[in-house]
Amino acid sequence: MTKTFGDVRAVDDLTFSVRPGIVTGFLGPNGAGKSTTMRMILGLDRPTAGVALIDGKPYHELREPLRTVGALLDAKWVHPNRSAKAHLQWMAASNGIPGSRVDEVLRLVGLTDVAGKKAGGFSLGMAQRLGLAGALLGDPKVLLFDEPVNGLDPEGIVWIRKFMQRLAAEGRTVLVSSHLLSEMALTAEHLVVIGRGRLVSDSPVQEFVDRSSEASVRVRSPQLEVLRGALAAQGLAVETDGVGADGAAALIVRGTTTDAVGQIAGGQGIVLHELAAQRGSLEDAFMKMTGDDVQYHADVMGGAL
Repeated sequence: MTKTFGDVRAVDDLTFSVRPGIVTGFLGPNGAGKSTTMRMILGLDRPTAGVALIDGKPYHELREPLRTVGALLDAKWVHPNRSAKAHLQWMAASNGIPGSRVDEVLRLVGLTDVAGKKAGGFSLGMAQRLGLAGALLGDPKVLLFDEPVNGLDPEGIVWIRKFMQRLAAEGRTVLVSSHLLSEMALTAEHLVVIGRGRLVSDSPVQEFVDRSSEASVRVRSPQLEVLRGALAAQGLAVETDGVGADGAAALIVRGTTTDAVGQIAGGQGIVLHELAAQRGSLEDAFMKMTGDDVQYHADVMGGAL
């Protein structure tokens, strides 16, 4: 498999790529191997086959790895009795990074005012910011983030989303793993989706959604039954989808386009109050594409809990 993260390449039994300049989402069901893949790239786990290379070298051969690749895998991976600044100073010293850089990254992530406080007392959001500071310490061109918004409040999620997008806009390679699909739809431009160690998709977000979703059209009309009959006469699948604010009924028409529905309605002199293409969601596409790769299935229980 060959995995490429800008200047990061891993070889085993599947192939995908991550380009600089955009945020790439790394998705898969629980147990698919996302975190393990990241740990192998960073030399924390050893693959049973294949090799992971960064700038043509294994991670352990990089002389000052923090200057090449930064990672946030576990926000709580920090000595609880060390201050935020002391933690970063220790990391900087291990890679020959000037101490002045510590103050820079603390400012970048908004932790200057709490730099002297013990990290063990940080909230999850503050811990995530400290983890980001550590990842940025060596000003690396490759960044790996594993569930960076996990457990954060809405404000923290928006902040990290914009922060990652800004890093990518600077020309860095940004790979982020997350199970929050609605957030990933807002954050990433490209997706790498895996399941049980196999590549499911390597494509732009919208291409992934479009490929996995059936085209449909939402149409509202005060002449619902006439419209329904005209559409059915053309062999189109139609289902009711409630009413709009003006009380006009709505239909969902599967496997067609707005042009086709509009032409049918126009030919019959049917008044329309809405005619809109329906786009599938990332969540729907993900469930469809990875349904066979889910490792842990829960029983569905009827009745109230």
